[in-house]
Amino acid sequence: MRWVASLFALGLMMALFHRVTAGGPLEARATLALGFLLLAGYLGGGLAAHARAQLPRLTGYLLVGFAVGPAWLGLVRRDEVDALRFIAEAGGAVIALAAGSELTIASLSRGRGAVARLTTGAMIGPFLAVTLVLLSVSRWFPVTVHRPFGDAVAVALALGALAAASSPVVNMALVSEVDARGPFARSLLELTVTKDVAVVILFTLALAAGKAFARAGALHGAVVTSALLELGGSLVVGALLGGALGQYLRLVRGDTALFLVATAFVTAEVARLAQLETLIVALAAGFSLERFAPVESERLRREFRRGAPLVSVAYFTLAGTGLRLGALAELWPWVLLLVGLRAVGLRVGLRWAGRSPDVAAALAREGWLGLISQAGIALGLAQIARRAFPAWGVSLEALVVAMIGVHELLGPIAFRRALVRVGEITERTADGAGPVEADAIAATRGDR
Repeated sequence: MRWVASLFALGLMMALFHRVTAGGPLEARATLALGFLLLAGYLGGGLAAHARAQLPRLTGYLLVGFAVGPAWLGLVRRDEVDALRFIAEAGGAVIALAAGSELTIASLSRGRGAVARLTTGAMIGPFLAVTLVLLSVSRWFPVTVHRPFGDAVAVALALGALAAASSPVVNMALVSEVDARGPFARSLLELTVTKDVAVVILFTLALAAGKAFARAGALHGAVVTSALLELGGSLVVGALLGGALGQYLRLVRGDTALFLVATAFVTAEVARLAQLETLIVALAAGFSLERFAPVESERLRREFRRGAPLVSVAYFTLAGTGLRLGALAELWPWVLLLVGLRAVGLRVGLRWAGRSPDVAAALAREGWLGLISQAGIALGLAQIARRAFPAWGVSLEALVVAMIGVHELLGPIAFRRALVRVGEITERTADGAGPVEADAIAATRGDR
């Protein structure tokens, strides 16, 4: 009850300030909005964690951001959210940098067969499920209802590729929140990081294939080349940034936390100026840092774990203000269909991957729950899809963004449930209790 009362009182104060500062400068209003969002997000996360359902704090941050943002109560205005977008991108870069550093050459070499099979299953499953079903209902699907079948093929391929995306940022933040360090959590982190790069390649291949089916002018082929250049540029810039980070951290032993924050802002600014994908740059930088400077990479991860609560509050509350679920009012049956097809595809794909003796039984059985989340990369691909289909790209993007919003809200809940099921955390972890030992996970290959 204390959390509810505090959140209500804070909302009343912000409503008053909202009216008083209506004509003030944008910079001042955005600063006030940031402070309000941090406090409201913190209270919302505590309310979620102490609720009877014991939701992840991340879900509380997202829901509070959505509630007070321009999409609902409007206590934070749209121009204020836009002004704070750079801070959100920097927060995402911090989390992505830590997630990328979890992916090591040694772990990939030891389990390359399992990683390859899991990545294939987790991508091909949802891709085929969404693509084939949308083709079968293309005559009724809102985006393709009045389009030739060739255009419907191009749209189905693009949506199938989008369905294959997952979010390493959400997974990394949740793992830090519940302090899950078992093999199941580590494997899913590695899988989502690998998928984040592979899904961009799959998406560009889907657009290239769709170009062959779509009528002239329905799909801009130049977007395919642009997407590939963006991916390649992001990986190269990230690798160079990771090497530079390693050299700096070898020379400077102190102020690692301050340097981590500065690195996040530099990453976001470089990506913006070069028109690259911030999260892929940060993931590549984390991987490069771990590859060339593992000791310094561990220092950076320690600092991230210390500051993870504040970073998560800022990033996910701001992300909540940007949730665009308006399309659900008219397209909710189709959004639910896509969400359901994607879940089925993930589950079947990982079940298929589990037929290999290299894949742990826990991953084959529960791993799909840790791949539900979608966020940054998927949103970036949705914007590319809008540019690729000039005639109806806006409608397609609205549908996809609503689907991503649903996955962003449900993903942390599903992943936490998976961690509880496999025994790497307990039900009390959401309230701040530590993780439990996961001996059962280490022995999963023997319990098939």
